[in-house]
Amino acid sequence: MEESKNPTIHLGPVTFDLTLLAMSLLTVLLVFALVYWASRKMKLKPTGKQNALEYLYDFVIDFTKGNIGQHYMKNYSLFLFSLFLFVLVANNLGLMVKLQTTNGFNLWTSPTANLAYDLGFAVMITLICHVEGIRRRGIKGYLKGFITPGIMTPMNILEEFTNLASLALRLYGNIFAGEVLAGMLVTLSQQAIFTYPLAFVMNMVWTAFSIFISCIQAYVFTMLTSMYLGKKINGEE
Repeated sequence: MEESKNPTIHLGPVTFDLTLLAMSLLTVLLVFALVYWASRKMKLKPTGKQNALEYLYDFVIDFTKGNIGQHYMKNYSLFLFSLFLFVLVANNLGLMVKLQTTNGFNLWTSPTANLAYDLGFAVMITLICHVEGIRRRGIKGYLKGFITPGIMTPMNILEEFTNLASLALRLYGNIFAGEVLAGMLVTLSQQAIFTYPLAFVMNMVWTAFSIFISCIQAYVFTMLTSMYLGKKINGEE
């Protein structure tokens, strides 16, 4: 099944996918609104929404601290927390609503269900890791990581490309597959009145399972990012 057709706009040689831009902006706004709402009127002894926010923050710190290291953790904790929330929300948006125009344009989707989006996202994360590696270790220390040991230099360079592909393809495959099957179940429910109850139940079950998978993928994406970042800023320490 092909990816849905999204409305686009062309500015010179650059084409912008309006649906992906809108959904990315919505994801950012939802994450900001969630954190803003949960962090208002914070107390020394957390309760309710503050307790949930702090638990989520501690959860991200706990599973990434071993990769980043205690020394640098405070510098990257908010980055990793924001990344986790962004991927978590972005993964689940497409499961909530199916919205299309009469001429077949898709107006609502998970941004991470698009391969080009995930590749661009992975490239951005990779660039951040490399920039931070140079900033923390200097250009000599950074380049030393590629030529130590010398015989492994080609493999070290190849690893950078496999890491990027791993980030993008793992996320894309899981989220896109979830949306495709959810769309097929919606189509099945519209075929005949006697197929609706079955399709409805199956869609509820699949949506719950897809939400679980989406959360796992947010965890994996953030974990891998912390591994790649930790290796760049710490070297082989």
